Amino acid sequence: MNISFKGKRVLVTGAGQGIGRGIAIELWRAGAKVVALSRTRSHLESLQSEYPTIDIVDVDVADWDKTRQVVESLGVFDGLVNNAAMAICEPFLECKPDVLDMITNINVKSLINISQVVANNMIANKIRGAIVNVSSQASKAALKDHTTYSATKAAVDAVTRSMALELGPYGIRTNAVNPTVIMTAMGKIGWSDPVKAEAMLSKIPLGRFGEVSEVADVVLYLLSDKSSMVNGVELPIDGGFLAT
Repeated sequence: MNISFKGKRVLVTGAGQGIGRGIAIELWRAGAKVVALSRTRSHLESLQSEYPTIDIVDVDVADWDKTRQVVESLGVFDGLVNNAAMAICEPFLECKPDVLDMITNINVKSLINISQVVANNMIANKIRGAIVNVSSQASKAALKDHTTYSATKAAVDAVTRSMALELGPYGIRTNAVNPTVIMTAMGKIGWSDPVKAEAMLSKIPLGRFGEVSEVADVVLYLLSDKSSMVNGVELPIDGGFLAT
């Protein structure tokens, strides 16, 4: 399947490393004009050193007003990938309110904030765009020590459905992807323990964790016209984990 984004502008958040970086690179390879957004300037500069035509923007998405101002200044986009996220693993009985607030600000509130700006500009310019929210299998299944992270990713799924319903009439599609463990820097936070990792692997019929490229491929499909009738979907990329 040949997918081209030539002439399309796409904003990718959390694009400095991991899944977001992989998505930004694959979009660039498919011809998109990519704007990569991240909190960490050094990660963005590393990306741009390899791909000089990718535009980079550093902002802390936990800052609602500053983020809104910055994204508004970037102009109109044809696509948006909400990938910015953080994970802090702690047992349910030890969940702390400051941690919950921090994770919610980044994983949920920033997604709503950025999507509002991008979608409003799409509507104003009559662009039939596409938005992909990067969720997690943790939104669908209980994982040890993942209470706060799982709660925010379940919220991402709910927001995705609401966006699909309310933005659909404007021709804007919104979908989510729900990957299994991807051994990025964030993935290693929860799954670097071999015993814990083996317990998870035993529940994945394909017998392995995912690769960044496998998430990027699905995201590009959902952003493209090849998925023109796909809206409001939460698509597992989990090797069959949720099927068991």
